[in-house]
Amino acid sequence: MKLNEQGYKLICEFEGLSLKPYLCSAKVPTIGYGNTYYLNGKRVTLLDGPITKEYAFEIYKEVADRFAKKVSAMLKVEVTQNQFNALVSFNYNTGALYTSTLLKKVNANPNDETIDAEFKKWIRAGGKIVKGLVTRREKESNLYFSK
Repeated sequence: MKLNEQGYKLICEFEGLSLKPYLCSAKVPTIGYGNTYYLNGKRVTLLDGPITKEYAFEIYKEVADRFAKKVSAMLKVEVTQNQFNALVSFNYNTGALYTSTLLKKVNANPNDETIDAEFKKWIRAGGKIVKGLVTRREKESNLYFSK
């Protein structure tokens, strides 16, 4: 499966856009739409110069498509486009889908209502609950269960 327009927009909405490097809530140098690496594989540092909006989107699109490909390979069951978009958004943000109970439950039964609670466990950065992550997980779960 691939992300659709709604999936791309969901991730962009939560990641926001910064053309200058900044520390994300997990204290990791980040740029563009939540990216910690450039296309050449170089890690973002706070000493890096600003990038253009076009380059930020180029990085984002390539990375989002990579995450979508990984999520697609992890799924052993058929999911809806909304479910897929929500899972890619989750993995883009956490990078933890592969080892999560969330994935195990999706692969066991993608309509299991307890999947909602699995999304909502991932609301901390640096050990602290982050309001933006609470909102993001709520929206991802709502999208996952929407028709």
